Amino acid sequence: MARNAIGWAAHDQSGILSPFKFSRRATGEQDVTLKVLYCGICHSDLHYVKNEWGHSTYPAVPGHEIVGIVTEVGSKVQNFKVGDKVGVGCMVGSCHSCSNCSDNLQNYCPKMILTYGSTYYDGTPTYGGYSNIMVVDEHFVVRVPESIPLDSAAPLLCAGITVYSPLKYYGLGKPGMHLGVNGLGGLGHVAVKFAKAFGAKVTVISTSPNKKDEAISRLGADSFLVSRDPDQMQAAASTMDGIIDTVSAFHPLQPLLSLLKSSGKLVMVGAPDKPLELPIFPLLMGRKMVGGSCIGGMKETQEMIDFAAKHGVKAEIEVIPIDHVNTAMDRMLKSDVRYRFVIDIGNTLKAN
Repeated sequence: MARNAIGWAAHDQSGILSPFKFSRRATGEQDVTLKVLYCGICHSDLHYVKNEWGHSTYPAVPGHEIVGIVTEVGSKVQNFKVGDKVGVGCMVGSCHSCSNCSDNLQNYCPKMILTYGSTYYDGTPTYGGYSNIMVVDEHFVVRVPESIPLDSAAPLLCAGITVYSPLKYYGLGKPGMHLGVNGLGGLGHVAVKFAKAFGAKVTVISTSPNKKDEAISRLGADSFLVSRDPDQMQAAASTMDGIIDTVSAFHPLQPLLSLLKSSGKLVMVGAPDKPLELPIFPLLMGRKMVGGSCIGGMKETQEMIDFAAKHGVKAEIEVIPIDHVNTAMDRMLKSDVRYRFVIDIGNTLKAN
């Protein structure tokens, strides 16, 4: 039997969110139902509620950095029980039969079902974590280790896995590697922490000189580059093995490519709403690579959060009540957050 749920939704391209009542499906035999306690605010949420990628559907309940407590499990659920601390990230379904699913890369399944803004197997729209409960197939739920605070664990379900996966896949998170992190926001600050935990040397690349002290003293970066300073950029030319580019606004790639050594790798994880220009000569002359990466599969997501617990990696957050969500969206647009907003769903989302 379907159950009543409450959340906050955008109803048009204004992106303004307001209280919204809807229903969640009954707990199926392979489903985990959880009470949502915290949900991070991702830049994707902002793009989606404002239809900046051109495929939004309304009403839209965003949120894919979700942590909570299991309240019910289906009869065939094997890995979770009532009371477990769990997380849900960017996807809630896939085909389970393609080569990507077989390789634990559900994030590249052509039939991947997103946590919000998709259509579920039963034909209903998916609604995200700005809501009081979630019902999710156990295959798309991760266990949150006891040693991580739930509020700062939430952003790891998107921001964390988004930077962890390419560090592993492209071989950049290793001792002796020199990694650049372009952009010090929700993704970038976690990239610095993971790369340092892997043993890499890390340089933050930013347009904001005022972030230098924080990058080095608080987040542990080894050095800092102001990308608009030609002297600094010239001095750092050809010094980096790889760069994780987290910037989600339009920006030039030529300056970043100049920082790479021969055979260096520029990995895109931000999602600008306009195409970027790709200069080819720097690629030819240095055998350089531009690649991309999108979140990670479920096995790797569990690996990521276990690694974070072991090495003390957690997001730097500002916790807000749900009725501050529109203000938070406006502030995020201005990069006015250090470094991720997390909504206290459990204490502030009320039925009235």
